[in-house]
Amino acid sequence: MPAEPPVRLPREQWKPIIMRVLAYLRPHRRHGAMAVLCVLFSSALSLVPALALRTIVDQLTRPHGSFGSVLGVIALAMLAAFAAGLLGVASTYLTLSISEDIVEKVRSQLFDHLLSESVGYFTRRRAGEAMSRILNDAGGIDNVMGTTLLALISSAFTGVAALGVMIYLDWRLTLIGLIVGPVVAVCLRLSGNAIYRARRRVQVQFSELTAYLHETLGISGIQLIKSFAREPHERAHFAGLNHDLRDLEVVAGMSTQKFAVAMRLLQMAAPAILLLAGGYLVVHHQLTLGALLAFSVIAVTFGAAVQGIASGLLTAIGSLALWQRVFDVLDHEPELRESTRARVLHAVRGSICLESVRYAYPGQGRPALRDVSIDIRPGELAALVGPSGAGKTTLSHLVPRFFDPQAGRVLIDGHDVRELTFESLGAAIGLVLQDTYLVHASLRENLSYGRVGADDASLLDSAALANLTDVVAALPEGLDTIVGERGHRLSGGEKQRVAIARAILKDPPVLILDEATSHLDSVSEQLVQAALGRLMGGRTSLVIAHRLSTILAADQIIVLDQGEIVQRGTHRELVDELGMYRRLYETQFRSSLDMTADAPLRP
Repeated sequence: MPAEPPVRLPREQWKPIIMRVLAYLRPHRRHGAMAVLCVLFSSALSLVPALALRTIVDQLTRPHGSFGSVLGVIALAMLAAFAAGLLGVASTYLTLSISEDIVEKVRSQLFDHLLSESVGYFTRRRAGEAMSRILNDAGGIDNVMGTTLLALISSAFTGVAALGVMIYLDWRLTLIGLIVGPVVAVCLRLSGNAIYRARRRVQVQFSELTAYLHETLGISGIQLIKSFAREPHERAHFAGLNHDLRDLEVVAGMSTQKFAVAMRLLQMAAPAILLLAGGYLVVHHQLTLGALLAFSVIAVTFGAAVQGIASGLLTAIGSLALWQRVFDVLDHEPELRESTRARVLHAVRGSICLESVRYAYPGQGRPALRDVSIDIRPGELAALVGPSGAGKTTLSHLVPRFFDPQAGRVLIDGHDVRELTFESLGAAIGLVLQDTYLVHASLRENLSYGRVGADDASLLDSAALANLTDVVAALPEGLDTIVGERGHRLSGGEKQRVAIARAILKDPPVLILDEATSHLDSVSEQLVQAALGRLMGGRTSLVIAHRLSTILAADQIIVLDQGEIVQRGTHRELVDELGMYRRLYETQFRSSLDMTADAPLRP
C-alpha cells in the first residue's frame, strides 16, 4: 500500500468543517432543545444520591440521629435515580432520531450528487470508492452523531452540575480537584491531530478495500479470477489490504490510548489527594464525614465527566476526517450541469446535428474526435463505421450528453443539448449499448426500466418484438424470474434482447444502437433486425456496427478513423470508392460470393 502523506488539520480549518456540521443540526433545533433539557435534568438528578449520602452518614453518626429521616432520604434518592433513568431514555431517543435523520440526509446528498456526476467521473474512479463514501464514511458519522454527541452533552452537563455541588460542599477541596483541568487540556491538544490523521488513513484504506471487494466479488470479477486461476494471487492481495487496514486500525486505537493512560493516572492520583486533604479537614472538625464521602463520590462523577468530555472531543475530532471525505464529494463540481434556463424538449422530430465537434478524454493527448460535423435528418438511419478506437462510441455518447464536447455543438431539433433538461433529453433517446447491464431483479423489473408502470401486455409485446417470447416462456417464473447479478442467468444474446425490448418499450423518437446485435446467433439476429427495422420506422437511428451486413440499407454511412470523418455516403457509394469502407467491407466479405446474403437492418 502506498504511504499516504501526513495529514494535519490546522485549527483554522476545523472551524469551517464544524460550522457545516452544525448546519445539519439547525433543522432539529426543537428536538435538540428537548434532548438537552432531558440531559440537563437527568444530570442534575443523577447527583441526588451522592448528596443523600451526606445526609445519611451525618444522621447515622450523630448521637441522636433520626432513622426516619434516613428512610425518607433513601426514598428520595431512589425516586431521583428512577426519574434520571427515564429522562436518559428520552434523551437517547431524541438524540438518535436526530442523528439518524442527519445521516439519512448525508447519504441522500451523496447519492444525489453522485448521480449528477458525468459518466466520465465514474470511468476515472472505482465504483467501490463511491460506495465507501456512502456506506463507510456515513456509517462512521452515524456512530459519532448518535452515541458520541449524546455522551458529550451528558458529560458536559454532568461535569458542570458536579462542579457546582463540589463548590457547595467545600470550595477548598474543589480547588484541589480542578488541578486536573489543565492537565486534561494539554493531553487533548497533543492527541487531537494524531487521532485525526489516524482516522483519515483508516477511512482511505477502508475505501480501497471496499472498492477491491466490489470488483472482485461481483460475478464478472469471479469469472475473470477463475478463468485465469488467479485465486492464490487474489487471496494474497486481499490479505495485504486486510493486514494494512488492521495495522491502521491498531494505530488509530492506540492514538487514543496514550490519552487514556494519562487519564487513568489522574483518576488514581486525584482521589488519593482529595482523601488526604479531606481527611485533614475532618480531623480538625472543618468538614463532616458525610460531606467528605459525598464530595468523594461527586468528585469521581466529575472526573468521569471530564474524561467523557475529553474522549468525546477526541472522537469528534476523529470524525472530522469522515466529514471531510463527505464534503470532498459534495464539493466536487460536476462536469455536467443542467442550465438554470434549460428548456423541455417537446414534440421531438429527431434531427441530430454535430457542428465542428472536438472531444478529448481527460489525460489523453490525442483527441477522440476532431472537427466532426454530421447532419442526420428526422427518420434517417445513420451508421458509424470504422476501426476500433476511431471515435464511434465517443460520438454516440455526445448525443445523450454523457459528456460535453470541448468545442462545437451537439443539436437535437436545432436545440443545443446543453440547453435542454436532462429529463426531456433522456426521454427522447433510447439506447442499446454493447455492454448490456441488467440489475439483480426480476425480468419484469428489468424490462419496466424502459417504461415505469408498463402492464404485462406491453411487456410481452416488447419481448415478442425482441424475439424473447420463447425465453420468457422457458423461465421458471416467467416475467417474475430473477435474472441474477448483471443478468447472469441469461445468455449473452438473451441479455442483449432484453436491452432491445427495453428500448422498444420506451418507444423513443431517437435510437442509438451500439453493437445491438453483437451477441446474437444468426437466426436471432435476423429476427431482431426485423424487429428493429419495424421499431425504427419514422424514427432517427444512429447505429454503430462492426458487422457491415447490419447497416447495408443505412441512409448514410459515416466512416471514422482516428477521430475524423474520412468518408460518408450510402453503402453503394462507399463500396464504389477506393477507401477505408471498401477495405473493411472486402475484409469481412472476402469469403462471401453474395454480398446481399445477410439481411440488412432495414427490411
